Amino acid sequence: MHALTVIAREAEHLLPVYAQLDIEPVRAEGVWIHTADGRRILDFYGGHAVTALGYGHPRLIDTLAHQAATLMFQSNAVALDIRARAARRLAGFMPAGLSHVFFVNSGAEANENALRLALKATGRPRIVALEHGFHGRTAAAAAATWGADKWYGFPQRPFETVFVPRDDPAALRAAVDERTAAVILEPVQGVAGAYDLPLAVLRAAREACDAAGAWLISDEVQSGMGRSGMALAISRAGVTPDVATLAKSLGGGFPVGALVTRAGVAEGLQVGDLGTTFGGGPLACAIVETVLAVIEETDLLARIGTLERLIREHCQVGPVTAVQGAGLLLGLRTTRPARDINRELLARDIMAGGSADPHIVRLLPPYVLEEDHVLRLAAALEEISA
Repeated sequence: MHALTVIAREAEHLLPVYAQLDIEPVRAEGVWIHTADGRRILDFYGGHAVTALGYGHPRLIDTLAHQAATLMFQSNAVALDIRARAARRLAGFMPAGLSHVFFVNSGAEANENALRLALKATGRPRIVALEHGFHGRTAAAAAATWGADKWYGFPQRPFETVFVPRDDPAALRAAVDERTAAVILEPVQGVAGAYDLPLAVLRAAREACDAAGAWLISDEVQSGMGRSGMALAISRAGVTPDVATLAKSLGGGFPVGALVTRAGVAEGLQVGDLGTTFGGGPLACAIVETVLAVIEETDLLARIGTLERLIREHCQVGPVTAVQGAGLLLGLRTTRPARDINRELLARDIMAGGSADPHIVRLLPPYVLEEDHVLRLAAALEEISA
């Protein structure tokens, strides 16, 4: 069935809120997507940074089958060994000082809870966020998202929000005061086009929060779980946040998110302060444990650094004038609109992504990418006119 036919069928009963590509994936393995019309497409987009281990990874498949057959679901009304194991493994993967985990279902939910905790714990009314940042579409997460006014929809925001330039350490320091509950930022702004914040900004955020008694929330939904080449992208600046939020690559394709906090955050909580029905379910926790095991046991973080270097070395060709970002969250700056470059790449059986920056092609491929895949992308870019 042609993709346009499937798009029309979806439109019969699904709300028409997504722009969709003219392809119909029917199966996938590794970094390859197979379509209904027989195409084999190299995936440099990874489903919005989700498929960290690629498609059909045998250990993920085995984990899902085993856990589903053993215990598919139980709520947080009971303790589970698989939940304890996943939390222990995730805390162990994080930088020292981040030791407590709350599992949720998505990145927006992780940010929502992180912001709520900061506001509740400090009793302060204001959040400082960065221009061009994106934190989700729920009420609080969207209130801290730059440019959300055009789709926000809620009659009012749940707190005061102050936006500061993303490249100005002095402005950030000046914005954080005794009314500030938290600073929230993406160390690498994903939707904005894989823009890596200056290290001086990340350090200024930590210093300003320490001075004012505010929390630093690092939104690592896209950049975390090793995608930058480190467990958290903010660690590039030698900074540890009070809370890190995770999702996307955390589940390798299974919907799961988490916030990981310093011990002091956990000490201030009481029963009922947070809650979720599906967060921390056995299937999600089993997948989290397996994703982390594969990343650590196969040394994928070192591989990410090598792949980043290859992309920077070989892919600044054709319409690409610069490469920004970190690890496998990269943006290719293009002379022509990114949507045109992406269309021409897809015609050559390579899928990449766009961003809020009309001249950035965004790359978020699986960690199992190979050198020849990078060279294939470079060759395709060379064929595309500048």
